[in-house]
Amino acid sequence: MTVIGCPALAKLGGDAATGTSLGFPRKAKASFTYAGSSNSELSEELYSDTAARLSKGIGEIFDAMVSCPTYQVVSGSTVINVGTQGTAAPDLGDERWSQLLTYSVGGQRSVVKQTAVRTGNILVIASGSPGLVDANLEKALAKAKVAH
Repeated sequence: MTVIGCPALAKLGGDAATGTSLGFPRKAKASFTYAGSSNSELSEELYSDTAARLSKGIGEIFDAMVSCPTYQVVSGSTVINVGTQGTAAPDLGDERWSQLLTYSVGGQRSVVKQTAVRTGNILVIASGSPGLVDANLEKALAKAKVAH
């Protein structure tokens, strides 16, 4: 993937533009699709490392993404227009980050909320429909604490 129009993200690499380039160990990921809605997907990711490495890594990616309100991601011959907007994260964990991403490709538009919460040496990231992220983030964090 190539990033156009956002030097901060281009410096981190193409995968950072979609929030998929976290190099932390012990990664677990689960995705869910809820029936009855075309905008009903939720992804939960879990990472574990030192608190300092988690904070630095996720902070760099979120900061880079929201530093450019619009940019393009090119994957093969597909050009995806991306808009980012920082949003308030719920008061959970030791640190938190949240943003709304608007993806436009081929006349189709979708909005994805991405919220990350670090508590101790674990990081939980929930991505998907804004309502589903808001409704499930606290449960995902509670599961991660118990499992860890």
